[in-house]
Amino acid sequence: MEKNKELSERARALRKSMTKEEQKLWKLYLCRCQPRFHRQYVIGNYIADFYCHKAKLVVELDGSQHYTPEEKQYDEKRTNYLQSQGLQVIRFSNLDILQRFHSVCAEIDRTIKENMEAEQA
Repeated sequence: MEKNKELSERARALRKSMTKEEQKLWKLYLCRCQPRFHRQYVIGNYIADFYCHKAKLVVELDGSQHYTPEEKQYDEKRTNYLQSQGLQVIRFSNLDILQRFHSVCAEIDRTIKENMEAEQA
């Protein structure tokens, strides 16, 4: 998978300034998750919020800015690119993290298991 090195600096900065919802998901779940996740990971010309190579999974958290027509179109283009690289993309709103955190974690866990089983089949 190609990696845009120019975005690496931006990704580093994003890791240092994660939203409170990203911090919660990372600190309370994904940083301990197996297989391992990376945060703010460069894939092609995009930065994924969270990425698991072994499960071929990208987890995206969407704040209110993602619901404008322009951002929806951008997110669709981005998702199509990530899927073309063989990755599955699942999205959650920041509100999901705040109001139904355990359900979000369960859905991520289920998706990881399904993807890992599909890889072994």
